[in-house]
Amino acid sequence: MEKFAKNHPVWALVIAIVVVAFLWLVVAPWPAELEAAIGRKRVFLNALLGGITLGALYFLVASGFTLIFGLMRTVNLAHGSLFLLGGYLGYEIATWSGSWLLAFPIVFVVVGLVGLAMQRFIFAHMEGEELRQTLVSIGLSVVLADLMLWYWGGQSYTTLAPAFLRGPVELPLISSINPTSGEAIFIRYPSVRVWILVAAIVIGIAMWLVLNRTSLGMLIRAGVDDREMLAASGVRIQLVFLAVFVFGAGLAGMAGIVGGTFQSLSPGEDTRFLLASLVVVIVGGMGSIVGAAIGAAVIGVTEQMGLVYAPTYSVVFTFLIMAAVLAFRPQGLLGAGR
Repeated sequence: MEKFAKNHPVWALVIAIVVVAFLWLVVAPWPAELEAAIGRKRVFLNALLGGITLGALYFLVASGFTLIFGLMRTVNLAHGSLFLLGGYLGYEIATWSGSWLLAFPIVFVVVGLVGLAMQRFIFAHMEGEELRQTLVSIGLSVVLADLMLWYWGGQSYTTLAPAFLRGPVELPLISSINPTSGEAIFIRYPSVRVWILVAAIVIGIAMWLVLNRTSLGMLIRAGVDDREMLAASGVRIQLVFLAVFVFGAGLAGMAGIVGGTFQSLSPGEDTRFLLASLVVVIVGGMGSIVGAAIGAAVIGVTEQMGLVYAPTYSVVFTFLIMAAVLAFRPQGLLGAGR
């Protein structure tokens, strides 16, 4: 940060002004003139919180994708299908058992096993052949999409959150000031979305710690840098990568349950979340957990703000960000150059 400020003082000043202005918009009560110009602060805060929680969902999907695509260099374009499959299975398990929480470990195991089969019998035979991996994984996604459409049909499914996560929770953010009493009115937001955000942060920190502070993470990173050398030292690198693939697939499945609770699931959501994961990984940087978190937050907030303030161009903003990152920092915001 100090190096950036020293080398680019003007840009550092611009960024500092933007950050201070943004924090003021979030924390301070808005004057009547500002609300007349751009709308009520409650709408702004709802769009911001919606973007952050949507970013948490994107991160849950993209974190598995960045492990598989960014670290292992395996192009798995069926990752969105694993998300949708997990969502459907989570709906069935939660409906059958009446337990939303029970669906998570079961779906993680089942979708992880699907990922194990994909890696063991398909992708393990295509290492370093990105074109073959791309074409085969597209074929897999089409087959899985047709199978899910055959079984679950074309309707939408929404998984109900447990009772203790229903209802709103009051956040320490002032949405407006009562004109008669002068008391601050704080914004209320669905508690399930707040806890999904908390869960995404905990999972992200755990993944970062495993990758950067454990011997397993050291093996994974060493295998990515030079797998032949690591294999020659006696490490079963294929087993390590198989475990990473299974974990990433299971995480996508659990994200499907969150997605089914967050909004609804229907045919086509697999493609939408695959595309979102690609954009998040490209913006954040391949193989970077922190980059995926930043990219997911940026894309989620941009998407929601665009829907509120410029709905016609909301999708355009997302791809403008991706194009700008590719133009000025092709390896992503926190990606390492190769």
